[in-house]
Amino acid sequence: MIVMSAVSTSDTAAIPVPAIRKPRGPIGEFIIRQPLGAVSFLIIVAMMFAGIFCDWVAPYDPLTIDFASILAPPSAEHWCGTDAYGRDICSRLIYGARTALVIGFTASFVGSTLGAMLGVASAFFGGRIDNIIQRLMDILLAFPLIVLALVVVAALKRFVIGGVDVNLIFAIAIPIIPRVARVVRAAALSVRVMPYVDAARAAGYSNSRIIFRHMAPNVVAPYLIMLTAFIAQAILAEASLSFLGLGVAEPTAAWGLMLSGNAADFYREAPWMILFPGAAISLAVFAFNLFGDSLRDFLDPRFKS
Repeated sequence: MIVMSAVSTSDTAAIPVPAIRKPRGPIGEFIIRQPLGAVSFLIIVAMMFAGIFCDWVAPYDPLTIDFASILAPPSAEHWCGTDAYGRDICSRLIYGARTALVIGFTASFVGSTLGAMLGVASAFFGGRIDNIIQRLMDILLAFPLIVLALVVVAALKRFVIGGVDVNLIFAIAIPIIPRVARVVRAAALSVRVMPYVDAARAAGYSNSRIIFRHMAPNVVAPYLIMLTAFIAQAILAEASLSFLGLGVAEPTAAWGLMLSGNAADFYREAPWMILFPGAAISLAVFAFNLFGDSLRDFLDPRFKS
């Protein structure tokens, strides 16, 4: 028995002990599991930095007109060239990042938040309230996002605060509401039948307490995913409306506005007037879409190994 115990002890000592992996935080896990999402997040951070500190980052005043530098090609002095008024395109792109992010994030936040509230309320109350809310959402979904935004912005008068049309934000937010409401309602329906919700009802808790304390926290993941994804749609909608003359007005720097007017007239002589604003819009939409997809994969338990 003593010999067997000695052999067993030596065999056990020979077994290699696996190294203990230090736990990573959520940011580290996201970077390792979603490297493309991390790259897109860096692009978004760079855009936010440029938009917030545009007064210090931009090399020129975006409103300064220089007749001596009209339609100047890209050079060391003007990295992205100048427009038909001699304004530095690089500076207008940097200031346009602030316009795009303010309108895009605000419109997406307002639309996604209202849509999430309607989706949770529709799933919780059910019955007639659910039918009324869903039929209203069906009416809004009958119109494409850009078409409904066109109708709303054309019907509302311009109300500018800090160079941004507030009604433009609501015009972009309204089409987002039904799309978020449908997704959040589907997630809230699965939460409504959970035992802890029935227990909360049996305990006599109020509807508001059950909604905000038990149902709403469980639909945060789809809400965040939709919020991030619709920032890209809001930026694209703002650029489209500004291009059509229904969005941001001159002389405010905006990417969509930079593509209209003189840019279309001088696209042969000065292609950089269209190239750089179009690249900025494409990069922003690509970054937010990629980050939204990566965030969805990261938060969805079905994609976790």
